[in-house]
Amino acid sequence: MSSVLMVLSAARKWSQKDGSQRPTGFWAEEFVDPHRVLTAAGVDVTIATPGGRVPVADEVSLSEQANGGDAEKVAEIRAYLAKVQPLLDSPARLEDVNPGDYDAVMIPGGHGPMQDLAVNEDVARILQTMLPDPSKVVSALCHGQASLLSTGHPDGSWLFKGRKLTSFTDEEEQMVGLAANAPWLLEERLRGAGAEFESGPAWGPYVVVDDNLVTGQNPASAGPAAEEVLKQLANRA
Repeated sequence: MSSVLMVLSAARKWSQKDGSQRPTGFWAEEFVDPHRVLTAAGVDVTIATPGGRVPVADEVSLSEQANGGDAEKVAEIRAYLAKVQPLLDSPARLEDVNPGDYDAVMIPGGHGPMQDLAVNEDVARILQTMLPDPSKVVSALCHGQASLLSTGHPDGSWLFKGRKLTSFTDEEEQMVGLAANAPWLLEERLRGAGAEFESGPAWGPYVVVDDNLVTGQNPASAGPAAEEVLKQLANRA
């Protein structure tokens, strides 16, 4: 049985450029879809957060507006979250995670990772151990790619420099009206750090695979990215 570490942000506020604090968390669909895909395939999934703090879903991600006006979809997401709430209530401490215990790491988004995972030393430690190992798979979704910015080589260079990847785009951030007050934009930061950034049309599913690195652009990419992680795990078994 394969084992996947799913790292969720524990942030509940996102510090804005004007000093205000915007409520945030993890994006529900980006947790629910991969968790459902992976567990249905028999994968052992461990949820971990900084400090073992209980993660919360961004309430915006549970709105009909953010889900194409689909009330049934929102109800399904809420029902799944309720079913797995005991797991969310008792996450592992990221500080205690041994990356050698897992075949893959997956990091869902929401704006929470922009607050805490982008500067988290333990996320960096895990990624720096797993990415260079060809037997492991590293995956991130949407704003989860903020966590990649925490990493570096001993010489100070960025771990993901030159890697092909995608994330929530600056265009999409502008479309949801959050770009102007964001302290920084993810696509811009990833490009500036040296990523070979790729993207598809706004809001459509788009997944980039670069060897053992799997990234998804936005919430619609979460399920397809999880399916790709399953393929990669099977290829590396």
